[in-house]
Amino acid sequence: MNPTTPLSREQVRAIDEIAIGEFSMPGICLMENAGRGAAEQIAAFTAATEIAILCGGGNNGGDGFVIARHLQLMGRKPHIFLLADPARLSGDALTNWQIAMASKLPCEVVDEHSLPSLQRKLAEASCIVDAMLGTGASGDPRGTIANAIRNANATSAVRVAIDLPSGLDCDTGSPGDPCFRADLTCTFVAEKIGFAAAEASEFTGAVRVVSIGAPAELLRRYAVAD
Repeated sequence: MNPTTPLSREQVRAIDEIAIGEFSMPGICLMENAGRGAAEQIAAFTAATEIAILCGGGNNGGDGFVIARHLQLMGRKPHIFLLADPARLSGDALTNWQIAMASKLPCEVVDEHSLPSLQRKLAEASCIVDAMLGTGASGDPRGTIANAIRNANATSAVRVAIDLPSGLDCDTGSPGDPCFRADLTCTFVAEKIGFAAAEASEFTGAVRVVSIGAPAELLRRYAVAD
């Protein structure tokens, strides 16, 4: 199926909810499809071996955990940096964090005290993946996530955003302060409405649409499939 129509924040949420509720697709299945598809796009885009994956505490971070697992299976060397309290993870994100830990993927939790260490490690990475804030986020990033964005943007690494760059508004395309500057954005289901804004392209870079496995019948309702 070929995605045709950009989606708003509310439409993204509705597609997830309908896929899970009406079509009986487990959320963990959608996250697995999204993460694996994004990992494939990253592997095709860059030959980078040392890959830092910045993960938030929501489902975008959950996607990051899946991405790390699949990149490792592809022979890359991912390192997960969780910019949230692991005790506050829930649902599918928590499950994939537990899988990452049981799989002995390199993982560390970042707080305000370990930000200098994160800055050094990002400077050594050849690719940085932004799985911090998803489509539901609005307003300027704050705290450790804001610092991580600034540090990532200051490196010469290849930068990849998952679903949309952290700090970019899904609906308006307006960049927050700070906003992750991606060379590639792996966006799920369809492009987001905000990507069409004139100022958005310098933050999204190239955009690749990744399927989450939602049924064609559902996608047709939102005109994102032929």
